[in-house]
Amino acid sequence: MRQRWRWIPNALTFLRILLIIPFALALLAESYRLALAVFFVAAITDGFDGYLARHFNWRTRLGAIADPLADKALLITAYLMLTLTGVLPVWLFLLVLGRDLLIVAGGLAFHYGIGKFDMEPSIPGKLNTLIQIVVALAIIVLLAGLPMQGWVLEAGIWLVAVSAIISGGHYTAVWGCRAWRAKKQ
Repeated sequence: MRQRWRWIPNALTFLRILLIIPFALALLAESYRLALAVFFVAAITDGFDGYLARHFNWRTRLGAIADPLADKALLITAYLMLTLTGVLPVWLFLLVLGRDLLIVAGGLAFHYGIGKFDMEPSIPGKLNTLIQIVVALAIIVLLAGLPMQGWVLEAGIWLVAVSAIISGGHYTAVWGCRAWRAKKQ
């Protein structure tokens, strides 16, 4: 009986992908409270689909790929819209996007040039994602006129930049060493 409901986590992931559109439009229109509401709905669907997939063992290959892509797309959208509206500097968006593209390109190069590539999020990578989420959320809260310290904008920019450089460098070093060792064998 429970097996016929295994589509729900993937449906919630695709709902989160669809929520990127109203989230982006709200940020672009500088409707920050609406953007926060959409973000929280997306966060709830993320938590709920993860719970269902783990609790009922409703994991799928599609979900394993689509879920982190949905999360990353929402986060990149936040940084893009905050950059387009002049809140964040262009260099920060390029750094955040460049880090992600470097990781994807490195993964593809490893997969096609060396062998099977299973993406393993590292501690610096997870920390970078957490920092990006917290900083984007804090900035949107600040822009929405809700209680938040004004210094979060400047401090957040630098925290995200340093975190992106460290985690991108870590991924490059770890997977570069793995590729070098694999080629030597």
